[in-house]
Amino acid sequence: MVCAALIFVVGIFVSIDSWRTNRNAEATVKKLQSSSNTSSSQPPAETPPKTDQPSQNSLASYQVAPTKPRIVTIPKIGVKARIVAEGVAKDGSLAAPGNVYDAGWYTASSLPGQQGAMLLDGHVSSWTTNGIFYNLKKLQAGDAVLVERGDGKVFTYQVVKTQTYSTDAVDMNAAVTPVVPGQPGLNLITCGGKVKPGTSEFTERLVVFTKQVS
Repeated sequence: MVCAALIFVVGIFVSIDSWRTNRNAEATVKKLQSSSNTSSSQPPAETPPKTDQPSQNSLASYQVAPTKPRIVTIPKIGVKARIVAEGVAKDGSLAAPGNVYDAGWYTASSLPGQQGAMLLDGHVSSWTTNGIFYNLKKLQAGDAVLVERGDGKVFTYQVVKTQTYSTDAVDMNAAVTPVVPGQPGLNLITCGGKVKPGTSEFTERLVVFTKQVS
């Protein structure tokens, strides 16, 4: 059951600065929402993600630019994963991580420590194994999420709440907005609910909202 956390068709690729202006963000979200209603979470032609679990050595040697997110760690559910930058695919959809053990950072969202909200997504499962965010549903208010940047600086986030949405009614305005106004945030998204018969499409989306605490 391959399911990327967030796949929807978009008409434009928005820069980080646009999220900082509510007016621009609202306009962008409207476009995302209107186009997402007509797309599935797993396009039929999409290549299934890899299921090769990275070794500790590969995690340690993984490199990104100094200000980019490199590793996400969620102690409660045993997650320590590479963060890969994801943009817009050729078909206009937001690309999903190519490995079920990687998290995807949407480059239209904020960087670690910046104003705004950083958005990470991950697969809930493949046909053969659980994905990196399979246990995201177990997180509760107060749980910690850590993001290490390319330069080694670590940012700590605290879960504020979780929210479940129907697949065709995801609140994208909330997903790209800090849960605490004026305070940097990190939002995590994956699939949930049941698989629709005859498809790899899940009925729900789960979003975990966190705030930066250090």
